[in-house]
Amino acid sequence: MRAAFVKQVARECGFALAGIARAVPAAEAAYFHDWVDAGFAGAMGYLTDHRAGVRDDPRHLLPSARSVLCVAKLYNTPPAASADTIPAGHGWVSRYAWGEDYHEVIRRDLEQVVERLRAASPEPFEARICVDTAPLLERAYAQAAGLGWIAKNTCLINEDIGSWVFLGEVLLSLDLDSDVPPPDRCGTCTRCIDACPTQAIVPTGRVPEWALDARRCISYFTIELRGNIPDEHRGGMGNHIFGCDVCQDVCPWNRRAPVTADAAFAPTHFAPPLEELGVLPPEEFRARFRHSPVTRARYRGFLRNVAIAMGNSGEARFREPLERLASSDDPVVARHAHWALGRILEEQTA
Repeated sequence: MRAAFVKQVARECGFALAGIARAVPAAEAAYFHDWVDAGFAGAMGYLTDHRAGVRDDPRHLLPSARSVLCVAKLYNTPPAASADTIPAGHGWVSRYAWGEDYHEVIRRDLEQVVERLRAASPEPFEARICVDTAPLLERAYAQAAGLGWIAKNTCLINEDIGSWVFLGEVLLSLDLDSDVPPPDRCGTCTRCIDACPTQAIVPTGRVPEWALDARRCISYFTIELRGNIPDEHRGGMGNHIFGCDVCQDVCPWNRRAPVTADAAFAPTHFAPPLEELGVLPPEEFRARFRHSPVTRARYRGFLRNVAIAMGNSGEARFREPLERLASSDDPVVARHAHWALGRILEEQTA
């Protein structure tokens, strides 16, 4: 089976980009371990436990792997908005979470790819589908497969469609011709670094020159961190209640990014009103965000995030819902609601 046919099948199954990398240890493996050793993974234990070593080589996941089919699916969706353009009193949900859970969408489409390849192959082969829940350095393999380069903000950027993409992989026992990595086209641009509200993109003093310190990142705070968000970063979170797109919003390569036609990523959860979210009981939270990445934050974390956004708004109308949250039996929710009430008081008396 030829690589060109495999990539064509992937594109016909809805992926904007497709490329082939060799199933060998990732060139960036040492950098990943240095990043972990520096503490930049924060409390994300799944990046630092025994799975850290598995990520180095696809053959840990599929011993017979010879090739890695890497794909990218566009999720850029109207409206063309950002956290600083939505109405006051609304919360920013990262663009990738406006629609359905991408894990389900990517896996479903990759299953179609594998099914079509099996039907076309004269010989049986082994395959393993990976989305970003699998222990694989997927951006490193996507770069090796020619899909784009890893930028200063650590996102993968393609010069034709930008960085609003989800990645997926299929490990294959097929021996396919591999693609060539593209050059890094970030140049001297530092817009993502300069725009980050919490200065999470930090110098490394080595190559690559920049790294993402998750312990300062709004996406990490609002999605991955389970406990208290450091006081010094709460103000910088603004109206973000799930994720952050600032470093992609300001990227010049996203100025002309095409828009997806995939109905799965329609903006169902775009900029919801904070007033509604602050009073959601657990069952309504689960129902509202069913099949959405937003559930990754969990109910407690979501209310914590909403409380911070209410406080950062400085609007007196949020005092009543914050007072209710401040009386919560959950100490994390209550603590952040008390902080938010103090923030509003500061704004009202300034």
